[in-house]
Amino acid sequence: MTHTHAFHHRHIGISSQEENCMLEALGYQDLESFIQDVVPSDIRFNRELNLPEAATEYEALSELRGLVSENEVRRSFIGAGYHGCLTPPVIQRNILENPGWYTQYTAYQAEISQGRLEMLLNFQTMVSDLTGLEIANASLLDEGTAAAEAIAMAGRVSKLKNAKTVFVSTGCHPQTLEVLRSRTKPLGYEILTGDHRSVMLPEDTFAVLVQYPATDGAVHDYAEFFASAKERGIICIVAADLLALTLLTPPGEFGADIAVGSAQRFGVPMGFGGPHAAYFATKDVHKRAMPGRVVGLSKDAAGRPAYRLAMQTREQHIRRDKATSNICTAQVLLAVMAAAFALYHGATGLREIAAHITRLTRRLAAALNTKGITHTTGPLFDTLVVEADETVIAEILQRADSKGVNLRRIDARHVGVSLDETSTEVDLADLVEIFTGERSTSTDESVGANFPAALARSSDFLTHDVFQKYRTETELMRYLKRLESRDLSLTTSMIALGSCTMKLNAAAEMFPVSWPEINGLHPYAPESQTRGYARMIHQLEDWLAEITGFAAVSLQPNAGSQGEFAGLLAIRAFHRANGQPDRNLCLIPLSAHGTNPASATMAGMQVVGVACDADGNVDMADLQKKIDAAGERLGALMVTYPSTHGVFETTIREICDNVHAAGGQVYMDGANMNAQVGLCRPGDFGADVCHLNLHKTFCIPHGGGGPGVGPVCLAEHLAPYVPGFESVAGGVGIASDVPAVAAAPYGSASILVIPWIYIRSMGAAGLTRATKVAILSANYIAKRLDGKFPVLYKGRSGLVAHECVLDLRDWKDRIQVGVEDVAKRLMDYGFHSPTMSWPVAGTLMVEPTESESLAELDRFCDAMIAIYGEIKAIENGEADAEINPLRCAPHPAADLLADDWDRPYSRDMAAYPAPWTREHKFWPVVSRVDNVFGDRNLICSCPTVAEMVGVE
Repeated sequence: MTHTHAFHHRHIGISSQEENCMLEALGYQDLESFIQDVVPSDIRFNRELNLPEAATEYEALSELRGLVSENEVRRSFIGAGYHGCLTPPVIQRNILENPGWYTQYTAYQAEISQGRLEMLLNFQTMVSDLTGLEIANASLLDEGTAAAEAIAMAGRVSKLKNAKTVFVSTGCHPQTLEVLRSRTKPLGYEILTGDHRSVMLPEDTFAVLVQYPATDGAVHDYAEFFASAKERGIICIVAADLLALTLLTPPGEFGADIAVGSAQRFGVPMGFGGPHAAYFATKDVHKRAMPGRVVGLSKDAAGRPAYRLAMQTREQHIRRDKATSNICTAQVLLAVMAAAFALYHGATGLREIAAHITRLTRRLAAALNTKGITHTTGPLFDTLVVEADETVIAEILQRADSKGVNLRRIDARHVGVSLDETSTEVDLADLVEIFTGERSTSTDESVGANFPAALARSSDFLTHDVFQKYRTETELMRYLKRLESRDLSLTTSMIALGSCTMKLNAAAEMFPVSWPEINGLHPYAPESQTRGYARMIHQLEDWLAEITGFAAVSLQPNAGSQGEFAGLLAIRAFHRANGQPDRNLCLIPLSAHGTNPASATMAGMQVVGVACDADGNVDMADLQKKIDAAGERLGALMVTYPSTHGVFETTIREICDNVHAAGGQVYMDGANMNAQVGLCRPGDFGADVCHLNLHKTFCIPHGGGGPGVGPVCLAEHLAPYVPGFESVAGGVGIASDVPAVAAAPYGSASILVIPWIYIRSMGAAGLTRATKVAILSANYIAKRLDGKFPVLYKGRSGLVAHECVLDLRDWKDRIQVGVEDVAKRLMDYGFHSPTMSWPVAGTLMVEPTESESLAELDRFCDAMIAIYGEIKAIENGEADAEINPLRCAPHPAADLLADDWDRPYSRDMAAYPAPWTREHKFWPVVSRVDNVFGDRNLICSCPTVAEMVGVE
């Protein structure tokens, strides 16, 4: 491999010469002696990782292409919640394949996130309109987990406080039922399944869930069933197909309290299971209990309309074990795609797509009727299930196989077929031949797409002006670019967020996501057609096992939060298998990620906090006290390593040993794995299970707040308890005593190619060097800024891990300048703020990653030092205490171009505080957003003109 083609030189931003300069600034002669002072010697990994030798990005792409060529992309009519669709090229090129969209961070800093917040508001409006419910969130992970969130919310809002039974219709998709089993059991809920038309609901029923249309294709009128349930105070939930709702009565109009489902068929490829944006909508009265993120409309300091994250934005860190959910992200990139799909087609176009599907389905049904073939009866949207004896079904499947067609294999006597946006007249003719054995070139074309009056939609939807304006590619392209320009992403500057690892998402890693062999497969396709995927996935599992030191890896969890949940389920299953089901107490240091206590509560565990000492480490005396008090109830300790305070704690082995001695298991939050790869392995120094964030350490982009993958890694004794998956339609099945935690066997499978390319191209040496440089970069920033903004926590030798916590609390006490002022002023310098007020209020947590150059690190430090000068000017009386560049930041162009400028500092100082801002300026489009106003005047769908005027 030539130096110029070595991938790690492209991924790692620091050259050897720059490395020497940084080491000199820290007082070290070489990188290895520096690392020895950072990472405790008793946990160091003293051999090279056993990984394939590094490939160039061209070699890695070629090797992956060879692997996935073993996949067979057939015409899929499996359905069950996953459907073929057409991604408009303008959306594929300008969103899915555009780093200006996929490298954005979660929209915590609203002023530099207005573009994606606007599109998410479009998504919420689309969902609210289609479901007929007042409020929707900005998306969840998949339909199965969204249904689980609906059940959990129903339990919170139900007035039937002692009720424990949930009725789930047998018309629901089977994968949803499996996910519900994993999520409801720890909460003590019982699932009752049956036919909604004949079921006798027990007295302690608090929620019902139905599918609309049902998984067998039947479109039921649930109005009477819901009316009866609501008389008893039961919460009514509908898992609905969004596209079908363009033709069918929306759930909100026949009594639903909650609607959930997937937006996948709105232009997002199947991708062997994901990622896709799930939706969640409910009544306005339940908005404070709704899980996930919600975008709302507020105003900025000048009274202009401004979008922001509302309500549950960071509730996991505030409410911890009392949080409504452990999900702290959304599937933003995919929700943006789905919203753009709705903008592009509008209500008329969506109806046309739905009607096309319905006509083809009914023509197929009519052709089967002429042959006397038994199938789903009643109004049909896109699916029907054929019933016949085993011999006939076998013949049908054989003919389908010979034509390269996948049908849904339900059982020996039933086979299903679902049509979609991509289905054609040729497909219809082939399907008729497959089911009847006779070739027919024509079917009854007079069949319509109308539904009976009781089922037909009569209400309008997508009436807001935004859904009328962008029907041509030119207009949509310009709109998407306009929104993109309002969001700061990695295309602009470094995003130095502690705990979030906003590193390079290389183009070579992203390319395969668009390959049809990757994004064109149904998640329940037969295993014989997914051999390439299987090989790629198993290689990635082996590589991650080697990197972490564990025996088994499951890639099913489709977010870090779900990886946490899966790991805790494994621990609970292990204790039950050993006859100790009462080990349900979970110790969690107070510095832990907020999702940790929320996940433990979801897993049915009782959370007990463990104190940290003055240096930010786990307080060993308090830990032992809590272990002793727990006794035989101790189930687990959840610990983050390096600590959330950015330090390699030297007592980590002792912590693990003490928990094990008391019969507990150690769960390690792998969010900070970027400081460990190649240097130490959690499985070697005492952890029993950990999750990884592939959207952090392993280069899957954050996508504006999602997609994500959070695989769970398990020691040998926990390996039998990976998340299982019952085979659907003859597809992949995973045997386990633990039910599924996601609606597809490998979760968000299409983006697993990203870490595969990353690891394959970096190799063991490249990965290890990346870790060392990440740690070096964090310490370099800490050193440069320590004299101005003290580093709150340091490890041995006065060094930090891969991130550092800057203490600004003294300035707040002295002159009322806080972290929010610094965060907003950084926008004027062209930077996204570091993590604000977490893990300690009044601090900024900085993580530069290994991908940034020394020039970019210095530019960030120069900005912070200049802001320090602005703070000192306030303290010294040189700047006004109230009206100054910090308190008034950020400064959009509209403020600077106003006729009246009555501030005591110049426009030039406001707009161009550093030399580089004159060469290239990222402009926030609004000034500081008023969060309090937004919460008091909650508007979470596209506003009317009157509402827009009302915020001024």
